[in-house]
Amino acid sequence: MSSTSSTLSRRTALLGALGAGAALASTGLPVRPAQAAAPMLGPTKPSVYRFKLGAYEVTTILDGAIQLDGPHPIFGADQKPEDVQKLAAENFLPTSRMAISFAPVLVNTGNELILFDTGNGAGRRPNAGALRATLGAAGYTPEQIDVVVLTHFHPDHIGGLMEDGAPAFANARYVTGAEEYNFWSPPEKATGKTERVGKLVQSNVVPLAEKTTFLEDNQAVVSGITAVDAGGHTPGHLAFHVESEGKRLMITADTANHYVVSLQRPDWEVSFDMNKKKAAEARKEIFGMIAADKIPFTGYHMPFPNVGYIEPMGDGFRYVAAGYQMDLG
Repeated sequence: MSSTSSTLSRRTALLGALGAGAALASTGLPVRPAQAAAPMLGPTKPSVYRFKLGAYEVTTILDGAIQLDGPHPIFGADQKPEDVQKLAAENFLPTSRMAISFAPVLVNTGNELILFDTGNGAGRRPNAGALRATLGAAGYTPEQIDVVVLTHFHPDHIGGLMEDGAPAFANARYVTGAEEYNFWSPPEKATGKTERVGKLVQSNVVPLAEKTTFLEDNQAVVSGITAVDAGGHTPGHLAFHVESEGKRLMITADTANHYVVSLQRPDWEVSFDMNKKKAAEARKEIFGMIAADKIPFTGYHMPFPNVGYIEPMGDGFRYVAAGYQMDLG
């Protein structure tokens, strides 16, 4: 059948249906009134995503999200505002508002259930701080968490360590970077420019020190999960390489905080980065490796479910959200 005849057939069928409706109305038969409009329910989005990685199961959990002005000057503070706005517009993003989401990661090795970062906790509710509540939707309880890994000590990563003054994951042991702990844990960090983070470290992290293992670069959390130096965002910021049965995944935490600006322009400054130059170097090194090896990664602030790939793009990278790759057996 030609495309012209196919188009005519569809048009004829549509006109026929409209004519039948008009004919029904003309018979005088009763016409049912329209039903009342359904109530508006508000926006919603998934909050749990789980996939297999070799013998492991990996789950990303949405802790929540906040909306704020940006991307500029939070991203590209060393650039002209119009250049950052142009980049946002080219990627179909608003130029003056943005959303930042938070997604801790669970890795079930079959022997231990390992949580990477703990979300915002009570300090940012109701917009974020939903990790413990959402664990149930993921099929777990806080008591089942065996290991809590802290990639670094910013509040959106350690805020959920405590709940009502007690450890939120009562049966867990803890793992974090030695350099990160040594920088933030001295009491004097709870004053001056570091006061906000320093105080939270004193209340949420320091009390757990006796149950904490402190890692250096290239040391293992457990067999198959290895720390990777990604310093710059904070002094001891760590990413993690996960491998099981030949399948690989990078947990990049805050190596990149925006899926467009931080990746397409890795050299542009980010206000959250404590050492801007070193953070840019970490972005180029880690995402260069991910692109070269063509492995998936999960980033804490990527669009939920926070799993994707990286391809080279000019002097930076392009984020490619995972499709069905992670769902295949």
